[in-house]
Amino acid sequence: MPTRISKRASRIALLSLAVAVPASLALAGAGQAAPGPAGAAPATARIQADRAGAGLEDPHAKDIAMQLVASAENSTLNWRAQFAYIEPYDDGRGYTGGIIGFTSGTGDMLELVEGYTKTKPDNPLAKYLPALRKANGSDSHAGLGKPFEAAWKKAVEDKTFRDAQEALRDRMYFDPAVGQAKADGLRTLGQFVYYDAIVMHGPGDGKDSFGGIRKAAMAKARTPAQGGDEKTYLNAFFDARKKVMKKEEAHSDTSRIDTEQRVFLDNGNFDLRPPLKWKVYGDSYQINQ
Repeated sequence: MPTRISKRASRIALLSLAVAVPASLALAGAGQAAPGPAGAAPATARIQADRAGAGLEDPHAKDIAMQLVASAENSTLNWRAQFAYIEPYDDGRGYTGGIIGFTSGTGDMLELVEGYTKTKPDNPLAKYLPALRKANGSDSHAGLGKPFEAAWKKAVEDKTFRDAQEALRDRMYFDPAVGQAKADGLRTLGQFVYYDAIVMHGPGDGKDSFGGIRKAAMAKARTPAQGGDEKTYLNAFFDARKKVMKKEEAHSDTSRIDTEQRVFLDNGNFDLRPPLKWKVYGDSYQINQ
């Protein structure tokens, strides 16, 4: 059976953990943007925007997206359990933690703890900021270790820290992915496809990043906003992403595309509406509502 540890080309993705957080944690979904005045956009652009609608920004759809990602990265639908995840890896990125795999080697973990500390200076992670600053850009675990892991799990008991994780996820990954997908005329499924890709491959324009994958797809097919067929374009995006995934052993299993996202696409479920049934690594999952 292929490994369930899926490490992103530019960042690490979510992994399983045994520490649970309260079941009452709420998902802070972004609200639907208010429509602009009539005549503010060309007819084609308005049609594409109307098709996208609230899309993945709808709180329930966003929760579904998080469950889909967790099924691939954690072999679970319980994505909220990942707030407390923290673990070192010998993969060049240092520590990985939280709901989106923030890493000490790539800067987003540092940004997370800095933002949390600005909101709540007296927190268990504040004293590790000097070590996180030194670790940024490297695979160093110096000054962190087991005490840092314990402090992370202690911090997760604080809703402010959980909120900080969600806010950074949205600002760095979710909002850019959904915004670009809407600009490309993609409906909810396409918005999820972009989000899943940016989670694994990271933002940016490098050929192995989200931007590079999108560029490669657009070289093969037009986006709906360009007048192209939505299914044709998404299949081109899948093909481009699979080429990038297969460059790294930890990504070589492409079932999150083949037996998940392409299943939804082949079923014509562009709005990503339940019931949803899919497989990842051969394991079956479903969301009924």
